[in-house]
Amino acid sequence: MIKRKDFKPNIIDVEASGFDPLSYPIEVGVALDNGSRYSTLIHPVEVWKHWDTTAEKLHHIQRDTLLHHGKSVKDVALKLNELLHEKTVYSDGWVVDKPWLEVLFFQAGVTRTFYISPLEMILSESQMDHWHEIKNKVIEVSTSERHRASSDAWVIQQTYIRTSDISG
Repeated sequence: MIKRKDFKPNIIDVEASGFDPLSYPIEVGVALDNGSRYSTLIHPVEVWKHWDTTAEKLHHIQRDTLLHHGKSVKDVALKLNELLHEKTVYSDGWVVDKPWLEVLFFQAGVTRTFYISPLEMILSESQMDHWHEIKNKVIEVSTSERHRASSDAWVIQQTYIRTSDISG
C-alpha cells in the first residue's frame, strides 16, 4: 500500500477562452506522477468563437497565438489519452476543467481513456487546512509563469506533496 506522503498524484489544469459556458479549452497541462510534465496550446475549432479579454489578461495567451501554434483538438486528445491511459488525474478546478476536457474530446471525436476527479477527493482535512499557506510558498520558489497550465498543475502537485507531510 502506498503511504499518503509517498503518493504523487497526476494533476491536470486547463486554461480557457473565458469564464462562461461558451468558453473552450485553449491550453492543457499535466504534472505526472513520474515527475514529467506536458503542456500544449490548443488550436480552436471553427465553432469556438467566444473570447474573453479578461481571461486573456490572466493567462497571457492571445487567440492569434493559438491559431499559429496550437495543436489540433484530435492531437491533444490522443496525447492526453497516451499519457494518462486508465489513470486518474486530479483537478483543483474540476467543475470547470472537466467540462472543458469534455468539450475538447467531443470536438476531437475521441473517447477519453482516463478518469478525472476533484482534488478534494484525495486531500485530508490537515492538507486542506494548510493548503493556501503551502501553495503560496511553492509559488514563491517557482520560476514558472502563473496561470499557464503545466505550471499551475506542477504547483498543485507540489502543494499536495508538501501538505501530505503535515500530520493532523
